[in-house]
Amino acid sequence: MKSHIHIPPLNGIRITDPLFGHYADMVAEKLIPYQWEILNDRVPGTEKSYCVANFRIAAGELDDVRQGAIFCDTDAYKWLETLAYCLEAGKAQEYEAVADEFIELIGRAQQPDGYLNTYFSVVCPDKKWTNLSEGHELYGAGHLIEAAAAYYKATGKDALLNIARRFADLICTVFGDGEGQHRGYPGHQEIELALVKLGRITGERRYIEKARYFLDIRGGEPNYILEEIKGRNGELIFPEFKNYDPKYSQSHMPPALQTTAEGHAVRAMYMYSAMADAAKEYNDSAMKAACRTLWKNITEKRMYITGGIGSSGHLERFTADYDLPNDRMYCESCASVGLMMFGQRMAELTGEAHYYDAVERALCNTVLAGIDAEGDRYFYVNPLEVWPDNCLSNTSMEHVKPVRQPWFACACCPPNIARTLASVGQYIYAQDEKSVYINQFISSVIDTRIQSAGVKLSIESDLLGGKVDISILSDRAQPFTLRVRIPEYFRTPQFVLEGRSISPVIENGYAVLAVSRAGEQHLRITGTVQPAWIAANTHVRADAGKVALQYGPYVYCLEQTDNGSELPNIFVRSEADIRIDAPTSELPGQLPALKFDGKRISSGVENALYGSPSFQASDVHLTAVPYGLWCNREPGEMLVWLHSLMSL
Repeated sequence: MKSHIHIPPLNGIRITDPLFGHYADMVAEKLIPYQWEILNDRVPGTEKSYCVANFRIAAGELDDVRQGAIFCDTDAYKWLETLAYCLEAGKAQEYEAVADEFIELIGRAQQPDGYLNTYFSVVCPDKKWTNLSEGHELYGAGHLIEAAAAYYKATGKDALLNIARRFADLICTVFGDGEGQHRGYPGHQEIELALVKLGRITGERRYIEKARYFLDIRGGEPNYILEEIKGRNGELIFPEFKNYDPKYSQSHMPPALQTTAEGHAVRAMYMYSAMADAAKEYNDSAMKAACRTLWKNITEKRMYITGGIGSSGHLERFTADYDLPNDRMYCESCASVGLMMFGQRMAELTGEAHYYDAVERALCNTVLAGIDAEGDRYFYVNPLEVWPDNCLSNTSMEHVKPVRQPWFACACCPPNIARTLASVGQYIYAQDEKSVYINQFISSVIDTRIQSAGVKLSIESDLLGGKVDISILSDRAQPFTLRVRIPEYFRTPQFVLEGRSISPVIENGYAVLAVSRAGEQHLRITGTVQPAWIAANTHVRADAGKVALQYGPYVYCLEQTDNGSELPNIFVRSEADIRIDAPTSELPGQLPALKFDGKRISSGVENALYGSPSFQASDVHLTAVPYGLWCNREPGEMLVWLHSLMSL
């Protein structure tokens, strides 16, 4: 029988890691209340959300003008999903009653036929389903469904699930290839992966079939989105769509035929995630092959060293292979969340551990960078080089912010980061009928069941020190398999079980350990994890002659607060010794700082803009900190890629 890899119940997972435990606790303790106040427009000096007010307007309980982003309903849905994960972990329980009351409001805003979208219900009820390219109706429905599934799993309460099912039932009726049905598909994908979740949690196969329909109809001729835009005679919500490129929404060809990551990076990740779901549900080899090809294109030619994707500041999209600029890139936080979702599904689909390499890279770098250590400031855009003085409004650098922001008018990223960190356990563990998978060396505990056996695993990880201790406790002598991903940077791994060296088989990137007796056993994995200089592929023009610093999964950067200004004038030898130093006290997680020596170069031109070169170099002692934690101290310049002094 083919194994069915899936996420274990999150209520059995507890995060004890000093870094990720900090963020998981912070989400429950600080972020849930902060974002709830934001959604209610009760935080002075921030961008207004209008989110809760819009539901009150749609319910007929507030006489006011509907405001905010066309898709801002989803901010509330993601907040509910985040809270659900916290509740499942036994946290933020004081907000359950708040959520239940809000869910009742959502229900009152739902229309009799199941339709639920505050923008179209209030602003233009006669235009429902007429602007799928821009209107985000199906996108909003998807996030509602995801929230409903999570809340039902966490609490057993079905009020939100019933609301979501009514909307999903309407969508199943409206869309399809039958007589009188709408043959459109969303401009922003999300409904596809959500319907798969709904089908799995309810056992209703028709939801999964509708998800497959939305994938299969996409990219056909004539192009639905182009025809829809043409039919509106130039009427647009977003002016930037004037010369619409179907690649932007991955509708330029059928998904199963696509070979390169194109268009808006978040839309792409959500669609690719749904494609992986469909490949698994239907055992579809063509869809599986397309997913593999797209993953390779992303991770081998279009991904930053930090796991960021979507390099263009214009339309938040992929561009060409190896086009990876560092200072004006986009790399939306949501896109890296989407990359994690896609990678997780590919590992479940194939059983191959290497997909978690990019999941880990995105989690430990871009996703962490998207939120500050206190939980109330956020990055939407995640550059690898920042010069605060040129991050100017009304310029091509306007999208780059040198400090995290309290909120955004388009606020998809803060709650997306929140739901990811609140459910980080799903990226640590997986299981199938006979195995438990450890995909990340993040200190944590899981209580689960494999067939009739109760299994408890405890991970104590000193990852950067090259030591991971795993306690394995089974309540009966029923055989199961422990599969442990060994990351590429964890060199020369050695395994000691109960004091005895063992040599487990390595299968699909997992070390495979058979467990056949009841009671507790201890596995220690040791290896070599060293900080290292990294170069980019020669075709990456922005990084030519440069090096970056990486320690395990963590990319490091220079900050002005440690190293002074004008960081691009710093050069380093790629063979320079790297010294591991104590953690920076102001930063969470107890990750070490790294120190090394370099040169600060001066051109000799001081009193004019240009002049004859007279280069001088002075010795400097440099300190690097994890990129995911940058800008948690004094704001200033930041740099990941350093000029290399090469010994040619």
